[in-house]
Amino acid sequence: MPITSIRWIGYIIYDTISFITFAFMSFLSNNAIKYKTADEISIMREAAQIVSRTLGLITKHMHPGTTPISLDKMAEAYIRSQNAIPGFLGLYGCPSTLLISVNEQVVHGLPTDRPFQDGDIVSVDCGSLYKGYYGDHAFTFEIGEVAPETKKLLEVTKECLYLGIEQCTTANRIEDIGFAIQQHAEANGYGVVRDLVGHGLGKALHEEPQVPNYGRRGRGKRIQNGLTIAIEPMINMGTEKVITLEDQWTIVTADGKPSAHFEHNIAVVDGQPVILSTFDFIYEQLGK
Repeated sequence: MPITSIRWIGYIIYDTISFITFAFMSFLSNNAIKYKTADEISIMREAAQIVSRTLGLITKHMHPGTTPISLDKMAEAYIRSQNAIPGFLGLYGCPSTLLISVNEQVVHGLPTDRPFQDGDIVSVDCGSLYKGYYGDHAFTFEIGEVAPETKKLLEVTKECLYLGIEQCTTANRIEDIGFAIQQHAEANGYGVVRDLVGHGLGKALHEEPQVPNYGRRGRGKRIQNGLTIAIEPMINMGTEKVITLEDQWTIVTADGKPSAHFEHNIAVVDGQPVILSTFDFIYEQLGK
């Protein structure tokens, strides 16, 4: 074979190896966990607190007769008044500031003009983008008088959230979070949604790692200082199976039974979890 041909084959092999190496490194970069500095965590706390205050603001309007669309407009105006940007609006084509899910709607419900009714439960998920970092958390509200069995679903789901947060130490792994959530939910007879998970949080709304609400103890990536994640149990009264509606956003339980959703933003600092978001503004309005 002529030397020139050998040389060209060498170039092709070299270029191919270089391309594969670049693609592999890009994959690792895009899928690597982005650990945050103290300064970044400080900004993320403010982004989360903007969401917390937004949820507190709408709490006084969580009663029969209020329309989801009116809450959405209120939330957008407040977030912008805080020198932040609504975190969901326009992202992935999302048409709203809030995602408002009623009763059997698990998450991603789009705001409508249908008024809340007595006995509804309403998950409100909200995000903000502040100084380049996201805040993202959620709370499920009771509208008027809610059935006792539905109240229990909300209580257990919130307990699941805090049990998961307790696992966010450098002694543990990611699936320890989901294991704690799953054990408590299933011990109470509830279904743990598999198709939707918590996630890393930072300059992107969804970063690595994924944080399932189920799992095996001692499995998954080691939790390290600087980790920032959103933990968000989505717990159903019945089956864990869910269906996406025709709007391609709203996700509902497959059996039509209620679902609850609570979410906090967490940073791991000095080996322990620090909750960046808060429900205190909501509790103040509820008189708790």
